[in-house]
Amino acid sequence: MHRSRSPRLTLLGVVVAVTVVLTGCSSVGPDSDASEDPTSSDTGLGSGASPVVFGFVCDGDGEDRATYTTYSAVWEAERTDCSAKRLTGSVPSSQQQAAVAAARGDASLVELASVCAVRGADPWTSAVADQRGANLAAGLLRYCPGHPETDHLRDALAAYRG
Repeated sequence: MHRSRSPRLTLLGVVVAVTVVLTGCSSVGPDSDASEDPTSSDTGLGSGASPVVFGFVCDGDGEDRATYTTYSAVWEAERTDCSAKRLTGSVPSSQQQAAVAAARGDASLVELASVCAVRGADPWTSAVADQRGANLAAGLLRYCPGHPETDHLRDALAAYRG
């Protein structure tokens, strides 16, 4: 006699599988610095705490809305309008905390994550024109040093400070 699974058990299995896939595909930060790996002892997180991990919902550019779970995927798609959505985690990593501090109140962690996801748009492609822009640039350079347009932003910040 064949017994079918209950709908609840099947749903639980799907939820667990999706969580495992999303966690495995997500990055703690937008760069590949091993010191910010969630298994590293240098994350600044206590025992049992997990770092904040974002996913991204992107619109615009004449393309359909799309969701991404890694920075590299959204960078490859060259999207210019994205919003960060917390996937997991409860405590910002030391890299995330340093980035928010560098932004000096001009950008939250969610704002930094959202701006880090975009490509081919401000502030990555424009000049730094004021102190707020300089603070945002400083936060982004800390938060996502692996962004494909980091060199331009670094140069723009240096020219502003010049």
